[in-house]
Amino acid sequence: MQYSYIKPRSKTIFTKDMQLLFTFFGVTIFMLFSTYSFLIFRDYRFKQDLADISVQKEQLSSSILKMNQQIATIEKQNLMSEKIFTKNSVLKDSINNLFDLIPSRVTLSEAKIMEDGLILYGITPNKDVYNFMLQAPLRSIFHRTYSSFYPVENGWLRFVSTNYIDEEELKDEN
Repeated sequence: MQYSYIKPRSKTIFTKDMQLLFTFFGVTIFMLFSTYSFLIFRDYRFKQDLADISVQKEQLSSSILKMNQQIATIEKQNLMSEKIFTKNSVLKDSINNLFDLIPSRVTLSEAKIMEDGLILYGITPNKDVYNFMLQAPLRSIFHRTYSSFYPVENGWLRFVSTNYIDEEELKDEN
């Protein structure tokens, strides 16, 4: 007996609706896995960038320390050069003042400048010219002054004047 007018079709699980549903779920799962893998990759890149930045930070901090040390060294050298320049200026002024102090009738042949004294070698016409024109200003500057005279063939006198500043009195003045 036959109850249907059409020939029966074979039925499968994969109908058009089911195929559409599997395709939709497949695309959705693919998008989820793609998003997940993208986030994992970005997290990995972020950690790498963070490590690179921390290495750069350490390098920069070490280079900053080196620069600070170089700056400190340069500042010390600058202070030292200023100190030397000041000492040289004071010495130059002292030498100029010394030569301004020498009268025209007295001739110097040698001058030795020490830290706490001065030794002068020269020629003078007589002791009075030396005593009044050179020794008086030297006594006002130095604490101890000694002079020695030796006659020369032309009647003039060769002199050696040693002048000292006492260290204890220098400390008291400072």
